[in-house]
Amino acid sequence: MHGFNDETKRLGESILRYAAERLALDPVPLDSPRTPAELDAVAGGAISAKGIGGQSALELFEDELALACLSTDHPRYLSFIPCAPTREAAMFDLVVGASSIYGGSWLEGAGAVYAENQALRWIANLAGLPESAGGGFVQGGTIGNLSALVTARETVRARTGARPFRVASTPGSHSSIASACQVMDTELVGVPVGDDLRLTGAALRQVLLDEGPESFFAVVATAGTTNLGVIDDLESVAAVCEEFGIWFHVDGAYGGAGLAAPSIRANYAGVERADSFIVDPHKWLFAPFDCCALLYRDPPLARAAHTQHASYLDVLTEKPDWNPTDYSIGLTRRARGLPFWFSLVANGTDAYTEAIEGTLRVARFAEDEVSRRDYLEVVHHSDLTVVVFRRLGWGPRDYQQWSDRLLERQEGFVVPTSHAGETLARFAIVNPRTTTDDIVVILDSMA
Repeated sequence: MHGFNDETKRLGESILRYAAERLALDPVPLDSPRTPAELDAVAGGAISAKGIGGQSALELFEDELALACLSTDHPRYLSFIPCAPTREAAMFDLVVGASSIYGGSWLEGAGAVYAENQALRWIANLAGLPESAGGGFVQGGTIGNLSALVTARETVRARTGARPFRVASTPGSHSSIASACQVMDTELVGVPVGDDLRLTGAALRQVLLDEGPESFFAVVATAGTTNLGVIDDLESVAAVCEEFGIWFHVDGAYGGAGLAAPSIRANYAGVERADSFIVDPHKWLFAPFDCCALLYRDPPLARAAHTQHASYLDVLTEKPDWNPTDYSIGLTRRARGLPFWFSLVANGTDAYTEAIEGTLRVARFAEDEVSRRDYLEVVHHSDLTVVVFRRLGWGPRDYQQWSDRLLERQEGFVVPTSHAGETLARFAIVNPRTTTDDIVVILDSMA
């Protein structure tokens, strides 16, 4: 099973052929899900005692299972937050998988860790974080946010001996914040927002004074909410956190990539004051799943909170080496930042700025196009590339039927969302291959 022979060679050639053909598709097929019964009919007995051979297994995936997976890099995949990796990043993911690299320690993966740290430094520079800043790449924003909050709590406990048990955030913060608080047995306290839906320093200060600032160990601000694309008032929130000595975490999982766009960079004022910050390159920085950049202003604090100790790990933990597993939840890790690094090196950072600015232009077009149609209405002006709007006269069933028909016709994938109890339509535009024509086609389908 672990040998290499002529059959293995042919299988390798077939897999490379499949990968090359998939990467060359333009446009990619949208495809659609299938029911469990439909998949059972073609793949129910796939795992067997003797196996069916690599070629047959590849054919099963290529001809059946792959067709039951939506292509998140399709230009009209506008739901959730799409993933549209560059060809270079996607290609290099093959190299990472083939190279059998353990990316958790400097001892075992120095070259990979060095490269990942270069990519992290680029992000840290965009955010204006100090040269001392650092961290690692984790699976996604959920683990990034959880790891940052664990660090925040452990830091406060070590400094003060107190045991604060609260985190402050807004209703618009990502669901992973509530999940992290549940895992940590911590209370999440909501901060009310005004019509602009932003967390502000004034509102935060009032909540802290009402609840007792000593009971809080972290405040989470969002640099681009997932549902509506709102960037909190980071500057004023940072000032209040410094006033009360509370950890300031910025969740930029989706919107943090906008730091690379000069046209909106000013909206992030205050992010440079963050104690921790995340951004997901697999969202708007064109890396493949799964890749979240987690950065700390003072990395030794994260190392103190996360380093795992065991006799067999002493050779790692008793050295000052940069081990990515010391900065987050988890020990075993692949070098998930390498495809992002490779694409940055291959394409140059100017290309990233141009691509992000391009998606911003398409999003502005979409908002203008919605506004000029008498049957549509913008719900909230977005700071970024999420556009949420209503179709006048429609209810939840209408939105769902419209969404289902779009996918059935392979014209697009746009699922409904909701805000303030109302079902709405939502575009998430992070794919540089999404055009204004794509927007027009989808809006026309709602007429």
